[in-house]
Amino acid sequence: MLDKLDEWWDAVELWVVELWFPLQFLVVMAVVVPVCLAVAWAVDRGVDHLSAWLRRVRRRRPTPRA
Repeated sequence: MLDKLDEWWDAVELWVVELWFPLQFLVVMAVVVPVCLAVAWAVDRGVDHLSAWLRRVRRRRPTPRA
């Protein structure tokens, strides 16, 4: 399975490298921008959920009295 993925990736990489530079830029941006936006959105959601969970955990814990 990984061999097929490796062959596919090599073919895509070779195809992109052989393109004229402005087309390379457009193809890369068409892929990289959406991927980066998706990763940023996922990180944002993950941090929101983690901070909400930590806030709940912290409120449940009794505070020590001095």
